[in-house]
Amino acid sequence: MKNNEYDVIIVGGGITGAGTARDCAMRGLRVLLVERYDIATGATGRNHGLLHSGARYAVTDQESANECIRENMILRRIASHCVDETDGFFITLPEDDLNYQTKFFESCLSAGIHAEIMDPKEALRMEPSINPDIIGAVKVPDGSVDPFRLCAANMLDAKLHGAQVLLYSEVTGFIKDGDRIVGIKTFNHQTHKTGEYYANITVNAAGIWGHHIAELAGVNIDMVPAKGALLIFAHRVNGIVINRCRKPSNADILVPGDTVCIIGTTSTKIPFDKCDTVTVTPDEVNLLIEEGAKLAPALASTRILRAFAGVRPLVAADSNDSRNISRGIVCLDHEKREGLKGFISITGGKLTTYRLMAEMATDLVCEKLSVNKPCETANAPLPGSDGKSFREVAQKIWDNPTTGQKAAAGRLGTGVTNIPAASSLDQSLICECEQVSVGEINSAIERWDVNGLRDLRRRTRVGMGPCQGELCSCRAAGLLAKAHGCTDRARADLQRFMTERWKGMYPIGWGDALREAEYTQWIYKHVLGV
Repeated sequence: MKNNEYDVIIVGGGITGAGTARDCAMRGLRVLLVERYDIATGATGRNHGLLHSGARYAVTDQESANECIRENMILRRIASHCVDETDGFFITLPEDDLNYQTKFFESCLSAGIHAEIMDPKEALRMEPSINPDIIGAVKVPDGSVDPFRLCAANMLDAKLHGAQVLLYSEVTGFIKDGDRIVGIKTFNHQTHKTGEYYANITVNAAGIWGHHIAELAGVNIDMVPAKGALLIFAHRVNGIVINRCRKPSNADILVPGDTVCIIGTTSTKIPFDKCDTVTVTPDEVNLLIEEGAKLAPALASTRILRAFAGVRPLVAADSNDSRNISRGIVCLDHEKREGLKGFISITGGKLTTYRLMAEMATDLVCEKLSVNKPCETANAPLPGSDGKSFREVAQKIWDNPTTGQKAAAGRLGTGVTNIPAASSLDQSLICECEQVSVGEINSAIERWDVNGLRDLRRRTRVGMGPCQGELCSCRAAGLLAKAHGCTDRARADLQRFMTERWKGMYPIGWGDALREAEYTQWIYKHVLGV
């Protein structure tokens, strides 16, 4: 076997691609995953992080609802260090139709979702942030999940099972032998070198960008880019996921996660050429605040950290409203569809159903390669979730764990054992907001394919807290400079990172947020000379 030959090549380093790489590798296949940038840079890292119970789709899409509740329960087992089991409420406000609650409740039960109609007063006691004017509430097993952590854990497990990963490598074309795809051509954005890699099967798992990948292969997937705008608030206003009990609409869900909460989302069709440069408009910010305050009034006076947007990979349907397009899973065998052998596309779905999507794609790959080995991803824990209690793990390592060590144990689960903590320097905090230590950052640089500050953020949450990287990014850049032996590279990386942070702050740039941004600029420009 040559070093550029594989059984399967997977295009896309989001959660679907990472999950597919893990499943393929666990079944003994020789796997190469190719991603044009870093992991979770597309829709995976740009959503509200909801662990769907399926209730949101119970009325309109029973199949998706059933898939969600099954995968919800699986992720609680295999990815416990990525999941926060918050539960969720679907609330009815005076302006909503209370009769819809009955239909919603019955639809949940029909889909296998454990739902419970609550007395509004009891719901308010359990979650005080809810609008006190509610006239109805239904409790469901929603939760939150860290998409970056989940994607990184899948990628790590794929590598532990022998998969190879190429980051910052963009697919520029396909190699064909008659009516069969036999390989890919790539361009590395860091080394500026081209490459060719060969495999019997190529899986297109590139999300909305899968439309372009399919075009390169000479086939068409009629997809609809649907932009969703979201806002991140500076602390956890709510401890339980809050949804609006009505047909899915704008700004009808508030998800708590880690140290923040996220209100979402909108749904707007956009052209394909805007997918890489999506921005949030002032009107979208106003809508999210106004509608979000109806769920939890405290949002009207809570500081907003940043605005961001993602693009959903929806497969087209005859509808002008992107919310009416199914969120279901689409697995395409292009040999049966267009006569193009060796090419599969997996798209649609949701973060919660990524594992099922990966299983469907891998089953098809194995069928074509005559590999008879069952899927084991529903039962095999991800790295970090192979222990009963993260607190117990931390306690065994440290007699008196620091807040940073406790926070790291929450983020990494049993993987916290890989973080050096022998010296006071290892335990020193780089990011006070998210309690990220020197040891955790050095461990991430060594083990998690970190090429820069943005990669580091996705693996440790550096710069994701209330200060948005005001001081921690400079400290982290220093550690990267030491690891890479290049101060100039780290300095340029720091400038790019702070510019990226500013992009998310610009749409909500008023009041205290704008004053802090000014203060950050003074520090970097006049003190640090950046």
